[in-house]
Amino acid sequence: MEENAIVDEEGQANNSWKIQALIIGGVLGALVGIGGAYLLTKRAEQKGTPLAITPRKGVQLGVMLAGMLRSILSLGEE
Repeated sequence: MEENAIVDEEGQANNSWKIQALIIGGVLGALVGIGGAYLLTKRAEQKGTPLAITPRKGVQLGVMLAGMLRSILSLGEE
């Protein structure tokens, strides 16, 4: 049995919380991604220019996302 598993009344490991966390995280991530893409395309449309993300902006976005993931991982620490 896993060390951190939640055990139900029958003594069986209950890992449904992992699946639930993955599904909720996936749905929220998809919604945030779609929202971000919508905002980017809307701004490009308003400016009348094609959407262009430079390598510099791509690296900045990657570093910000890595920082956000690090912050999410630190939520579980005490």
